[in-house]
Amino acid sequence: MGIATINPATGETLKTFEPLSHESIEAKLTLAQQVFESYRKTPMAQRAKWLNAAAEILERDKVKFGKLMTLEMGKTIKSAIAEVEKCALVCRYYAENAAKFLADEHITTDASQSFVRYQPLGIILAVMPWNFPFWQVFRFAAPALMAGNVGVLKHASNVPQCALAIEDIIKEAGFPEGAFQTLLIGANQVEAIVSDPRIKAATLTGSEPAGASLAATAGKHLKKTVLELGGSDPFIVLESADLDAAVSTAVTARMINNGQSCIAAKRFIVADAIADEFEKRLVEKFKALNVGDPMEETTNIGPLATPSILQELDQLVQTCIARGAKVLIGGKPLDRPGHFYAPTILADFPPGTPADNEEFFGPVALLFRIPDINAAIAKANAIPFGLGASAWTADETEAQQLIEEIEAGAVFINGLVKSDPRLPFGGIKRSGYGRELGIQGIHEFVNIKTVWVK
Repeated sequence: MGIATINPATGETLKTFEPLSHESIEAKLTLAQQVFESYRKTPMAQRAKWLNAAAEILERDKVKFGKLMTLEMGKTIKSAIAEVEKCALVCRYYAENAAKFLADEHITTDASQSFVRYQPLGIILAVMPWNFPFWQVFRFAAPALMAGNVGVLKHASNVPQCALAIEDIIKEAGFPEGAFQTLLIGANQVEAIVSDPRIKAATLTGSEPAGASLAATAGKHLKKTVLELGGSDPFIVLESADLDAAVSTAVTARMINNGQSCIAAKRFIVADAIADEFEKRLVEKFKALNVGDPMEETTNIGPLATPSILQELDQLVQTCIARGAKVLIGGKPLDRPGHFYAPTILADFPPGTPADNEEFFGPVALLFRIPDINAAIAKANAIPFGLGASAWTADETEAQQLIEEIEAGAVFINGLVKSDPRLPFGGIKRSGYGRELGIQGIHEFVNIKTVWVK
């Protein structure tokens, strides 16, 4: 894919960019290394001041940045503005808490004094996706910069203007020139950058193949990585659940970001006793969704980000249908300009369909019926992914069993799976490893140094 802004609501190419040359990349990495040597010594209070300034810029220009995201990847304008506000929140969170998270931890041993000190590593490479083009970057950048690291960003090729805007925000906030730089490069240029000895670690949010490729290169050079990859999150509804709340949340959980979220609910696993009613209500709510121009406030569902995403989604849907799955609503692209897919619910899957092991990245819900909680947990876990899970029950014993036995990086009981700056975020199995956010996120890219003094 070329580096370009292509409006997914119309298919129109609005702006193209040339990838950086080898010489330009070298100049940027040289600058990053130079600024790190001084930036790492910057007082924590000064870093916090700059990060709070970034939050103020985000809040001041949230409509402008929201429109830019909607233009480049098609999310609804309301969700785009909310994303900018969430970026300001994560900046303020780490500005307020980083000093506490990185303070020396004194431990009593046989030494006169012994403690753990957290120190920055250097240049961290972030390879980020298009689906949350501001949030994914800021949830990396805020803790990394507060820890004293510097960052270089390889953003997705379809959101180049978002990538450049983020660099400008961090510059305007007062951070030193070179503390955070955007590299407009293609995927084929990443390996050489990961291999560069000045890069000390890397983080990637994206597809399994992309994560495996980056981790393999980093592994050859013994560099730390954090990976947040795909998910096929279960949404379990047991007989005791508040059905009104579960159905209402199910729609939001599946359709967030036009269905293009790693932590969107994708597999709806419902107890037999309430499955008919759940299905009926879910279909009604899907029918009521307004699919249209993402710049319009009344739009619920915008386009998918690229033609290839639409094609891949439709291929999975058609394979399920061909093998016997039932279409309750939708099931095909919409006949209109842009990359629009009909809100879809599939059910009654025979064994061996993509619903068993693939991620459906778009507005498609997969509905399964189960007899009891044990079958629900078994179904939830019978997938290569382990990112998040939402489960609905009014029974405390059931809730504790779900928390204990579901294989995922996060379990939300009677609520929507979401990321929160205060809580660690990440997955297990093929959903990746490592954590972002919370105290755990800021500790991923530091030297955890043991100090022992006699």
